[in-house]
Amino acid sequence: MQVLLRRSEFRQDIHCSVCGQGFRLYWESSSPAERATTRSIVLGELRDHHSPEQGDDKTPAAHPFDLFRLPSWTGSPRFTRTAMLASPARIPSEISKVVMISRQAKQR
Repeated sequence: MQVLLRRSEFRQDIHCSVCGQGFRLYWESSSPAERATTRSIVLGELRDHHSPEQGDDKTPAAHPFDLFRLPSWTGSPRFTRTAMLASPARIPSEISKVVMISRQAKQR
């Protein structure tokens, strides 16, 4: 399960253990056990924002300023839980995308 996070100065559902930055969490509906597991993963990934591989910045500036998702997803967006639940019954093929691009190019 992924969680959408936003920096917040007012309502803070979670805090980074390194810099203390507070975040508002937006969850998909899930069980309390799944939320607890995901919360632990999110805390670890917030810590990772401060790692030497990410620049070793120990200030709140290490975190994204805009909305962001955790845990990070490196796979295709079409295979995320939300995308699969919200997607149409038939996923367009790569070929149909190429055809649409080709048609637009011919019209110019």
